[in-house]
Amino acid sequence: MTSPPDRTRPRLLTRTTWPEWQRVSELLRAETVGGALLLAAAAAALVWANSPWSASYDRLSNFVIGWESLHLELSVSAWAADGLLAIFFFVVGLELKREFVAGDLRDPARAALPIAAAVGGMAAPAAIFIGINLFAGQPENIDGWAVPIATDIAFALAVLAVLSTHLPSALRIFLLTLAVVDDLLAIIVIAVFYTDHLSVGPLLGAVVPIALFGLAVQRGYRQWWILVPLAVVAWALAHASGVHATVAGVLLGFTVPVLGRHAAAERFEHRLRPLSAGVAVPVFAFFAAGVTVGGLSGFATALTHPLTIGVIAGLVLGKPIGIFCTTYLLARFTNASLDEDLAWRDVFGVALLAGIGFTVSLLIGELAFEDSPVADADVKIAVLTGSVVAGLLAAVVLISRNVVYRRIHILETTDADSDGVPDIYQPRQD
Repeated sequence: MTSPPDRTRPRLLTRTTWPEWQRVSELLRAETVGGALLLAAAAAALVWANSPWSASYDRLSNFVIGWESLHLELSVSAWAADGLLAIFFFVVGLELKREFVAGDLRDPARAALPIAAAVGGMAAPAAIFIGINLFAGQPENIDGWAVPIATDIAFALAVLAVLSTHLPSALRIFLLTLAVVDDLLAIIVIAVFYTDHLSVGPLLGAVVPIALFGLAVQRGYRQWWILVPLAVVAWALAHASGVHATVAGVLLGFTVPVLGRHAAAERFEHRLRPLSAGVAVPVFAFFAAGVTVGGLSGFATALTHPLTIGVIAGLVLGKPIGIFCTTYLLARFTNASLDEDLAWRDVFGVALLAGIGFTVSLLIGELAFEDSPVADADVKIAVLTGSVVAGLLAAVVLISRNVVYRRIHILETTDADSDGVPDIYQPRQD
């Protein structure tokens, strides 16, 4: 006779599964967690690529999967760069549109400064890179002029989130807009300067699913079985056209309504951010950052190459020079105004922080030097080194500014009485 089942034993699947996933999702939405995952993925790739098992890393990165008939027979690293990053840029498009439609950037005078700063922050690094390589007599490196032009949103915002316990919230908006705009401009640069072939038919065809996606979300349709297939078709057609497929992600994000009866931008961003921060960006970083350095001697040798020097100088010097000078001159000679909560030292700190170029910089490096493994390795070393240096310099400035704002906060709190009114506004008691 068999005994009855023991119903007191815990099940493998319980009702706590969904709440646990919700807690994980909330963690992944934190900018500090996303930045930590990105850093951990890059570090793991560097360790593996420089270990005795580096050949297995190369085999994994170059393993090809997909459908040749659909022009989607890609390596694993290419799927990470072309496919997963589209999710990242879709979230970027959602956040940027939300800021322009319903955020602080509705005011053109305030939005003009970070947008112009993004343009200046692209021009100066490119000029420095070109100048260094021409002066060194290596014009063959000029194809990499766009490597130091982009700011990594995930890394930069993660560093700012760690440092800004008391910094003004306007500083994050400034950095977010600057980083997103120069990433979008970098995607345009990729489409124009790093497209070997352009097929007009698939490019025009991509407009149809993007338009249908926009029509669906504008009408309030949010079912995944409607939106996901349209997004995938738009991405595939953009990829087949020769334009980098992440452009489709940005355009799809811009179609989502922010205000009104069918507003969905905030909801989409809330749901997709864990996938972007927890999967898409770290996986790309893992396959993009794996460069064989060759020990300390190899690293030191790479730092003497004009290509490496140009990228590092572009990120560490070009970014802050271009961003700060453009912002200051525009505010000085036009009606554009800096947010009243910010000081120019804050802008300088953010300008340094914008020198953290990772995701898009590595992507451009792969496109620019796909036929030159040595140059591609130099680019990866330069991007990683320049980003670390820029982040450390920015931390010094922003930590000092955070201390200032913390003191101001303490003084304001001390001056306030029990009902929250500062003492300076209380009548004198003679």
